[in-house]
Amino acid sequence: MKPRVTLITLGVTDLERSLRFYRDGLGLPTDGIVGTEFEHGAVVFFPLQAHLKLALYPRRSLAHDAGIDLGMPTAVTCSLAHNVASRTEVDAVMQEAETAGACIVKPGHSTFWGGYAGYFQDPDGHLWEVAWNPAWAIAERVQA
Repeated sequence: MKPRVTLITLGVTDLERSLRFYRDGLGLPTDGIVGTEFEHGAVVFFPLQAHLKLALYPRRSLAHDAGIDLGMPTAVTCSLAHNVASRTEVDAVMQEAETAGACIVKPGHSTFWGGYAGYFQDPDGHLWEVAWNPAWAIAERVQA
């Protein structure tokens, strides 16, 4: 397998609520909900960077599509990281997420690896890390 991720899909309980959180609260661009003409087809896509998109898909539809039981959601099976260019930007994004309705799990803090990071959960409990790593340069390019 070549190291190529093109889509990250989050299973959500309420597609409209999650759309509002990511689009209106965090400001991610989207065409909104598409695929409603298909049973189990409603989905939202957000371009993140070149050749990478975030998708929101109802949990029930995702379970149906994968052919597995719905099960109970848990926040610690996976986390998503949003890296930024400064400590100040970590705090700004954390505030933006909280204003949008996120639950702050761990406020921005100095890390053991020399950076600065915090964690929040979206309305469905998905865990996001917002981090500044002094060893990483951040490219500011988003493409659809």
